Amino acid sequence: MSAAQARAERWRWWAWVLLAAVWFATLQIRPMFDPDEGRYAEIPREMLVSGNWVTPRLDGLKYFEKPVLQYWATASVYTVFGVRNWTSRLWTVGLGFGCLALIYAWLSRLYDRRSAVAAVALLAMSPYFGIIGHLDLLDAGLTFWLTAMVLAFTRAQCADPGSRAERNWMLVSWAMAALALLTKGLEVYVLAGLALIGYTVLERDARPWRRLHLLLGIPLMVLIAAPWFIAVTLRNHVFAEYFFIHEHFQRFLTDEARRVEPWWYFIALLVIGAFAWLVPLARASRAAWRDSGPVAHFKPLKFLLLYSVLTIVFFSISDSKLATYILPIFPPSAALAGVYLARRPGALARSVWAGAGLALFLAVGLLVYSEHRNGFIPPLAFVWGAAAAAAVIVAVVVCALAARRGAAADGAAADGGAATALVAALAFIFAWQALLCQYAVIPPSRSAYQLVQEIKHDVHPGTALYSVGQYRQTIPPYLGRLLVLVSYKGELGPGERWQPGLMTATPAQFVRQWKASHDAVAFFAPVVWQRYRKEGLPGRVIGRDSFTVAVSRL
Repeated sequence: MSAAQARAERWRWWAWVLLAAVWFATLQIRPMFDPDEGRYAEIPREMLVSGNWVTPRLDGLKYFEKPVLQYWATASVYTVFGVRNWTSRLWTVGLGFGCLALIYAWLSRLYDRRSAVAAVALLAMSPYFGIIGHLDLLDAGLTFWLTAMVLAFTRAQCADPGSRAERNWMLVSWAMAALALLTKGLEVYVLAGLALIGYTVLERDARPWRRLHLLLGIPLMVLIAAPWFIAVTLRNHVFAEYFFIHEHFQRFLTDEARRVEPWWYFIALLVIGAFAWLVPLARASRAAWRDSGPVAHFKPLKFLLLYSVLTIVFFSISDSKLATYILPIFPPSAALAGVYLARRPGALARSVWAGAGLALFLAVGLLVYSEHRNGFIPPLAFVWGAAAAAAVIVAVVVCALAARRGAAADGAAADGGAATALVAALAFIFAWQALLCQYAVIPPSRSAYQLVQEIKHDVHPGTALYSVGQYRQTIPPYLGRLLVLVSYKGELGPGERWQPGLMTATPAQFVRQWKASHDAVAFFAPVVWQRYRKEGLPGRVIGRDSFTVAVSRL
């Protein structure tokens, strides 16, 4: 390795260190958001406390909506570092960061580093990816495994037919599919199958089917994914019907989950999420149809395009739509746009300007929202909004200076250089987190963190805890305790049916136990507390926020 190559390698290593430092910067600062972050922090906590790593539980009740991989990973982190904001998010946010590394490595190998660097910058500019990728949800983890599966598949198809590289990359793809299955469910096979069928039909090429290495891949997938599904089914006879039928087919085919949205819902989210690079993406998509590929027999960019388009189509025809569902299309889409953008001087700067405009609009919009809703703007909202604005303005200035230098150098694509792209990526990664922090400090309270801090001294090891008319999901992980549910079902309804009376009480039972108790705390929905207070229920208010009133029996 020459001295110049060694310097370049050190530069790349430090670039990734900087990206990681900024990516993980606010994990501990932001409180857990209701309801999802509280849920995905609490299930692993209960798994760790109970010692039962097979049957997921939420508030002590069986919870079979999703598979177990993320729960295992987060519970493992808890065993070392305890339950904290950053430990609850580390797995999913870490895999979100891993998506940047995946597309960089893939493009560097099949195309060039200019494309790889551009794609990383573009993905970092996406508010959709940048915000969802920093929340404790299942979607960032699923996105990582699906992206790894698809990219490994394309690497296999680009390898020499029958080669060891083809076999090994296909085995990686099968393993990633198994981990995606353990993260969220069967959609991994639907999405992969649709893309493969679509590619075969459009290209009139069945060769990819003959290169799947089914005789090795399927046993590997079963070896990874099947043990937990078998174990949980043997211990819980209701699991298979509920998970496979209710959570997949009924949720997809009916509006039972009450997530009905118009057919164009995900298209609108794509426009917002890829706003900064929407034009390069559109042009890259058109160019992908003419992609000859790095080898003659497979077109990887066209496959990524089909995978992205068919994923949107699949979720758009569902009767149950949730905003996070299409997150897996963003890394492949950024890879598409990165290949296109790397060959067009000035394109990166235009994307940075568009992204900066969107970030500034969101920062100001949150301030306006707070003033309109609350009649005031918290000082920290100004601070975080200003931090987001400063970050993207720095990116704009750097790109403008780079473009000027490029013009002075007879049009060299200086603005597409690695240093400029790194600054853009760092700026936008930080900006989206700053906007999340800005959102977190604007009332109404979106986390029970402050409420729990107010009432913690009133909760002792023997204190009976009730949740009446609601289940505030960030209370249990912050308190480290389970709650007896009164007049609430929600997503815990199936668990209540399977284990009646375990963590529930009727209103009459609650009133009787409350009056007989000398050490109890209840968390009420505000309107429910007003009703109980009018009926003469004894107790004193020890804390409240926008959604919950905490009452002590003492």
